[in-house]
Amino acid sequence: MKLRAILDNLTVLPPSSWQGRQEPTTMETSATLLTASILPAIAQLTMENSTQLSKSLPIAVQRAASSLSLAGNIGFWVQLVLGVIATLILLFASTTFIGGDRNDATAQGSAFAIFCAAGGVLALIVSIIFFFRYRRMGQAMQDPDPINRPKKTFTLRMVKLGLVANLVGMLLAIIGAEAFAGVLFAKAAKIPQGAAVFNTTALVEPVEIMVILANTHTISSHFAGIVVGLWLLDRLNR
Repeated sequence: MKLRAILDNLTVLPPSSWQGRQEPTTMETSATLLTASILPAIAQLTMENSTQLSKSLPIAVQRAASSLSLAGNIGFWVQLVLGVIATLILLFASTTFIGGDRNDATAQGSAFAIFCAAGGVLALIVSIIFFFRYRRMGQAMQDPDPINRPKKTFTLRMVKLGLVANLVGMLLAIIGAEAFAGVLFAKAAKIPQGAAVFNTTALVEPVEIMVILANTHTISSHFAGIVVGLWLLDRLNR
């Protein structure tokens, strides 16, 4: 209707404005009028549609969408960076332990610690997937059709499941770190003070410290996920 009103009000330029140049043809005049009148009208209609779209979303929905997008981006990238570092350290340490010559007690304790650390990393991968899902849910929340938006109960359940994944992964990483710290303590306690040690495998090696370092990175990543998840849960419950 607005475009039709604009076309009805179009006026042709008077002949006095054509002095000094060749008189334009009917096609040139029509093209000029269309370019000068229709394009601004289309731009205005586009701006009005975007404004109406933002106004059609309730304030609570807009706040939930922005919170989901922000929490998803922060949690995704923080956990991804720390998780990649922890995985690389754990893989390097695991290959060293598998190929090394160790006694049965140390090997069993180390295997259990690495198993717990790997479980923490797997739970971290699950948490990263949840945070990526939060980003997609934040985008879907901006849909003007209420039927296509994620329900509040479903969103809260997803956030709670993400928190459970972080808690389980953090618990496994803590158990792995504690178990390997006990292995290192038992190994160091067998060395008599002031005695010369010719068997270097009896000493605490740097690669063994790396397993604890990998667990600390995993714990830090899960802690960041818990903090962001609790903040998101508080924002969604308002």
